[in-house]
Amino acid sequence: MFSRELVSRFAADVAAIHPDFPVDPFLRQVFDAHWESLELKQRVRHISVCLRKTLPPDYREALQVLTAVAQGYIDRHGEKMTFEYTFLPDFVEMHGPDDPDASLPALETMTRWSSAEFAVRPFLLRYPERMYAQMLAWSGHPSALVRRLSSEGIRPRLPWGMGVPVLKRDPSPILPILEALKNDPAETVRRSVANNLNDISKDHPNLLLDIAARWKGLSAETDWVIRHASRGLLKKGNTRALAHFGFQNEVEGIEILHFRHDDRVRIGERLDFSFEVRNTGAQSAAIRLEYGIDYQTLSGKTSVKVFKIKEFQLAPGQSEQIVKYQRFQDFTTRKHFAGPHTLRILVNGKALAEGRFEVRGER
Repeated sequence: MFSRELVSRFAADVAAIHPDFPVDPFLRQVFDAHWESLELKQRVRHISVCLRKTLPPDYREALQVLTAVAQGYIDRHGEKMTFEYTFLPDFVEMHGPDDPDASLPALETMTRWSSAEFAVRPFLLRYPERMYAQMLAWSGHPSALVRRLSSEGIRPRLPWGMGVPVLKRDPSPILPILEALKNDPAETVRRSVANNLNDISKDHPNLLLDIAARWKGLSAETDWVIRHASRGLLKKGNTRALAHFGFQNEVEGIEILHFRHDDRVRIGERLDFSFEVRNTGAQSAAIRLEYGIDYQTLSGKTSVKVFKIKEFQLAPGQSEQIVKYQRFQDFTTRKHFAGPHTLRILVNGKALAEGRFEVRGER
């Protein structure tokens, strides 16, 4: 992603704004002897460090150059979320918290080209009241990407982002922002609202459910937001969340039949399983069908992961045949370990069938 071609083109764009920019020394510093060993976020930080060394020593003067470069990209190509330019807001995150008067307007521009959701976190920690007001103001911005920042940047549990413990304990400063954005015309903004609420639900589940009760039926957009925001509680089988969406935790007459699964699977391969859901009761039932796997961890403990299959109505006497598989391929976000595992079939959050299987190492 951070190729020599990209960084060289960016350096030329900087020189077009600031002719004294030392392009060749900057490129030599970026692509030094350690470059190939750096991970993704380390490369982002390394570029911003090299920029600080080669741009004017005065922070505001350097920031003015980078903001002008970002504005030029927006003028030529329109607003985008280009992750490969995330070193622009990272420059502000690293070097700008002592000067919020200059840094915050720059982030307002930069986020329209490369999201500043990570860069605002140190400002939230140092200037909470100011930032709460700033994020609320950004929620009314004409740019959808700035409005998204007002929600995404203030998430209590932003993945990869610096933690803001005070917002985990008390998310009340976030709520006016989410209220302002719940019907936003941009899908990316509404998705951020839902993700923010899902974060909140991990520490304050009833707060999310109270909000869901207020927003339900206001519009198709808010109905989608609260449904997506409730996904974590639904996967945990929260009875109030299930009831909110029409699912009863205790479903009479629902049975899992003919449950079959592989007895063993190697890392890198897949586990196949199948079963039948049958309604033997006298009433139609709303079904939220999931499966859960108890994964082995490096420490020898287990970590439960729940996967949604489908939601549907099952009439009396009706059956539904399900054939599924789960890959046991390693990713950066999940590594598999050999040992006994458990597969469960969940109906409205309740396990109605389970079986054990063995995960083995790669061939």
